[in-house]
Amino acid sequence: MSETYDVFPKRYREGIFSAISAGFFFLLVGAIFIITPNLFQRTEAFFRDFDSVTIPNTEVWVFAPVFPRTHLDLYRAVEQFCFALGVFQLIILALRFMAGSPWNKKAETISNSVFWIGAGYLILRILIEATRWPAMTAWFVFWAAMIMLLGASLIVRAMVLAAVYPGRRM
Repeated sequence: MSETYDVFPKRYREGIFSAISAGFFFLLVGAIFIITPNLFQRTEAFFRDFDSVTIPNTEVWVFAPVFPRTHLDLYRAVEQFCFALGVFQLIILALRFMAGSPWNKKAETISNSVFWIGAGYLILRILIEATRWPAMTAWFVFWAAMIMLLGASLIVRAMVLAAVYPGRRM
């Protein structure tokens, strides 16, 4: 196997990771729809629930679900999707190490796993589990936390690259 593997150019190996990732994404979406009863109808009901609402304790009006706590089954499906995609990114990371992928690709995969696992955790802790916030406040806290998570995942990527390429001018 190693003879064939070594002859296979690295740029094609990276293309294989992209194809595997795209295929897994579609398989995962299909699986989530299969294991979650009436997910299409629940998604439709979620988007029908959107209207202009005020952000709690402000005079700012935004487009958001009027009753965010009525969509727990949809949140659970999205949580499962996020955790599965995060774990899949860890598997891809292991494959990238075995294939000798460049560090920028490894850093991207680490960042992606942090984001997807973190998103699943935030959905679970803020949207699904009862929190100290009222439902509408929790909805906006969730989106603020998601923005923070996006920043954290980008910082993780930068830290990996800085550790690998110390003193290198980018």
